[in-house]
Amino acid sequence: MSAPNHLDPRLLRAFVAVAEELHFTRAAARLYVAQQALSRDIRRLERELGADLFVRSTRRVALSADGERLLPYARRVLAAHDELLTAFGEIRPLLVDLNSPGLSTGRRVLHRARELAPECELMARFESGLTFAAGELLAGRLDASFGRFAGLDPGVRARLEQQLVRYEPMAVVLPEDHRLAALPEVPLAALAGESVYAGAGNPRTPEWTDLARQLFEGRGIGIAPPAPLAVGDEEFQRLMAKLRTPVLAVVDFPALPGTVVRPLVDPVPLSPVSLVWRRGLSHPGFNALRRAAAQLAGEEGWLRGPGDGWIPARDNDIIWVHK
Repeated sequence: MSAPNHLDPRLLRAFVAVAEELHFTRAAARLYVAQQALSRDIRRLERELGADLFVRSTRRVALSADGERLLPYARRVLAAHDELLTAFGEIRPLLVDLNSPGLSTGRRVLHRARELAPECELMARFESGLTFAAGELLAGRLDASFGRFAGLDPGVRARLEQQLVRYEPMAVVLPEDHRLAALPEVPLAALAGESVYAGAGNPRTPEWTDLARQLFEGRGIGIAPPAPLAVGDEEFQRLMAKLRTPVLAVVDFPALPGTVVRPLVDPVPLSPVSLVWRRGLSHPGFNALRRAAAQLAGEEGWLRGPGDGWIPARDNDIIWVHK
């Protein structure tokens, strides 16, 4: 590999996208360019470096030895390039999915990040479910999201990174005249015989339904059948009043008129919430987002679960493997 006098950052960005996706179509979608244009940029970079960066076949794309050698340098150059643009006020907004306007973990992390990096524009999005948001991350239409990383498909997880932010205690949302509504806390055993809504049938949130299935297994608690997707508080409240079905949620879920939110106990089920992003993401606002998540987790004790807490075993295995 020979060193040219100048390398266009656009060519390095194209190289990093293909190196991380190992798929030209996905990399082109991530960069919002035509696949033919992306291929031209890669060929140009290879000519300028005098090296083949990828091993291509009809079925797969893999990094060559020179490509493996270039990748860490390319990432550092692009990170420095982004920092330079930021210093002169030329950085794009960072798009952060908070899942739902009413959930506090992601919202608080975003607010802290804005304090840490006031020169950056961090924009909130609400995609309602990490499974759906993951597709948007990989396509480059989102930069970061929050949710249960272990609930994603393994092939999707392999193309993402995560930082554990919180073990969030879970709760149940009940109609205010439900038989359990008068309790300050609801033991899991008290839900035996109930069908609890946990997003079954919602293609955006299968990671949440899977968590509920593991929690309810062997406890005599059923998962309520699919219901029409309610968008907005008013529609959720109307649908809940009609179906009168308990809803699995987290303790920070906002109480709506006609409902109560009760923590679950004996044991306390915990939903692992991670900050999730596409591999190779470089943005000064994102660096602030990661610092904010770590600060709040430490200040609030978000990663210290109660002694009787419940977490699916495979969640911790997957989370710490990807740490």
